[in-house]
Amino acid sequence: MVGLRLYMLQRLSAMVMIPLTLGHIAVMIYAIQGGLSAAEILGRTKESVIWFLFYGLFVLAVSLHASIGLRVIVHETLGLKGRGLELFMWGAGLLLLATGLRAVFAVTL
Repeated sequence: MVGLRLYMLQRLSAMVMIPLTLGHIAVMIYAIQGGLSAAEILGRTKESVIWFLFYGLFVLAVSLHASIGLRVIVHETLGLKGRGLELFMWGAGLLLLATGLRAVFAVTL
């Protein structure tokens, strides 16, 4: 049952990531084509609640999606099971979330 829930959660996180990824790519293309410098980009993202929510949700979805995927990879390649596998998944997810949110805070707040 846990496997099915994680499977569904990973698929739902992918559904959230799709429009956010497309939005991120569109913004990057706009920034590059417009010739914006890093300072100009940061000037537009600083103190922006919209960019904070956009990238915060993106980081949350990616952290969730990636930690579930890593769980499967570690189980299949290393044979890790049970509590060790769950601790690995939670640790990886929290590490990804912490580093991602750190970047979001640095760029938006």
